[in-house]
Amino acid sequence: MALDLTGKRVLVTQAADFMGPALCEVLRELGAEVIADEQPLLDPQRPQAIIDAAGRIDALIANLAIPAPTTPAVQVSDEEWRGAFAHMVDPLPRLVRAVLPQMIQRRSGKILLMGSASALRGIKRTSTYCAARGAQLSYIQALGVEVATHNVQVNAIAQNFVDNPTYFPPEVQANPAFQERLRREVPLGRLVSLREDAMFAAYLCSDAADCFVGQVFPVCGGWVAR
Repeated sequence: MALDLTGKRVLVTQAADFMGPALCEVLRELGAEVIADEQPLLDPQRPQAIIDAAGRIDALIANLAIPAPTTPAVQVSDEEWRGAFAHMVDPLPRLVRAVLPQMIQRRSGKILLMGSASALRGIKRTSTYCAARGAQLSYIQALGVEVATHNVQVNAIAQNFVDNPTYFPPEVQANPAFQERLRREVPLGRLVSLREDAMFAAYLCSDAADCFVGQVFPVCGGWVAR
């Protein structure tokens, strides 16, 4: 059976960055009505305002990302640490508080985090980023088991080595050293395509994925298995 999201209203945050453009394109192809919000979510009041303006939301895709800092751990400043959490962690509970009541009332809804596999396997010089991504996943796991009895499914994609411009722009991909790293570290032997990742996200937002509860799905070409 072909995946069909006709009639579903899906909110995608940070829609111009990270996985945003690919998600919006694929979701629309599959029939969803996409609410693409491109504004930053640093203002604590903004998540509630987005949900209030959108009305019914059948699926929320929390697409949150920043360029990963590469600071040695002993040099990480409080500003860098707070900034990573402000962009990627703090918006999550605010979005959930805004959208979850309507989903619980309907006994139907999906919340999907576009997270990072860096929370599952350490990367040198990215302690700030990995910590924030780890906090995201822990929150999603706890939230997922809490709201499962309301027939609301909350899950996360933990990705790495996905062909997206935030983390793997063309100039990085063209670097011979990166190509060697890809061959050495990724069993798949290539980057996961934007479309492959977005299609899996769309599946997790569909009625076919009602059985998944608080799960973290690595999408990284086998990187975390090494």
